[in-house]
Amino acid sequence: MRKILIWLLGLTTAAIAAVFGWLVIAPPELLRVGDGYAAKIVCSNVFIAGRDAETVLAEDVQAPGHPLLRFVRVSVDVARKTVTARMFGFAAPGHAVYREGLGCTTLSDDRFAAFPGIQRERRRAAPADGAVFWPDGGGIVRNAAVQALIEDPALTGPGMRATVVVRGGRIIAETYGDGFSQATPLLGWSMTKSVTAALVGLRIRDGRMALDATDLVAEWRGDARSTITLSDLLAMQSGLDFNEDYGTVADVTRMLFLESDMAAFAAGKPLVATPGERFSYSSGTTTLLSRLWMNTFSSQRIALTFPRAALFRPLGMTSAVLETDAHGTFVGSSYMYATARDWARFSLFLLRGGRWNDRQLLPEDFVSFMARPTAASGERYGSGQVWTEAGRAKAAEPGDIGLPADAFRMQGHDGQTALMVPSLNLAVLRMGLTPSRSGYDVRRLHAKIIEAVK
Repeated sequence: MRKILIWLLGLTTAAIAAVFGWLVIAPPELLRVGDGYAAKIVCSNVFIAGRDAETVLAEDVQAPGHPLLRFVRVSVDVARKTVTARMFGFAAPGHAVYREGLGCTTLSDDRFAAFPGIQRERRRAAPADGAVFWPDGGGIVRNAAVQALIEDPALTGPGMRATVVVRGGRIIAETYGDGFSQATPLLGWSMTKSVTAALVGLRIRDGRMALDATDLVAEWRGDARSTITLSDLLAMQSGLDFNEDYGTVADVTRMLFLESDMAAFAAGKPLVATPGERFSYSSGTTTLLSRLWMNTFSSQRIALTFPRAALFRPLGMTSAVLETDAHGTFVGSSYMYATARDWARFSLFLLRGGRWNDRQLLPEDFVSFMARPTAASGERYGSGQVWTEAGRAKAAEPGDIGLPADAFRMQGHDGQTALMVPSLNLAVLRMGLTPSRSGYDVRRLHAKIIEAVK
């Protein structure tokens, strides 16, 4: 019996050692994605938003995410401005490094030690609360009825972090969740896609891009992908294969947390539909758009300064940080941090048709183009990286929440939304950490605010 017990103990020890070795030497992709995700989110929130690392890990990464994320541990090197995450405290390390003006970049274990960094673009510090009027010198006019609506948790929903309502170019109501304020930069997730569309619009204005352009990527020449137009990419109807499932290891999570050159990964996808015929929401498409507009400059260094010089600074978005991948391409699908007031500035910019302080920054009809519903999406999505209400309005049934047909919105993962209603000169920004499984419907908030301002 004693020999059997010794044999079983030895077998168990060997099995544990084998599993340990497997997790260290060849960890599953799911663990690598989890650690890459944890490192990135903690890094950005610590070094951009100034939040506590353990709080971010618990609230932003572990609570809403995959059960395995509860086994992630992070270490923060304040001096080097890096974050390392390890599953079970030892396995599948993922890293993120912060650069001033460029935010945090996810790095694999083999690239972390030797990462050379890329040209930094320094930014001016955001002004202190109340240091400037919003948005351009006219002050803030409160609306008591709307303020009461956004202070109702049943309307703003679980996990709300910021709600800002803009009417007639002024903030009329504003509220923040516990631990957040006017000075806290917040991740827009896929609201960043609309910012990328605006950057493309600026390059169209400059004569450097065209909506009907084809042969966009050198590797596509000679195959059917060469027929994809810039318009197809903007409207999410490129025909390229891309799996946008955040619940597992899919194209989107592999791109965001494992790939060093995200645009190349997206460009390498095969064609699965005729360009222009099928709507398929894809973060890969938007990251590729970032590469395309950046390639219109003579150097990466100049391209990296463009968002701040051409868009953020003119709009007064002093807090905005658009983050890059390890290759130096802006992750225009997903990674922009800005305060709620600066996200509201961008919303107002779209509401004004790309005009700011008597300057038409975007081409005259470009925002109208962005919000033009596409047939391929059933009129649910616009022609330029925004969602629309037209399709939903046409398909409405008795009891549905109805919003004006001209409304369009930016929308991001876990409850980030900005609704623009041109006919009412109204923008409603609501940001937070609200997974879809909560069942929260922000359209109830939108409907109540629209009713109050009519």
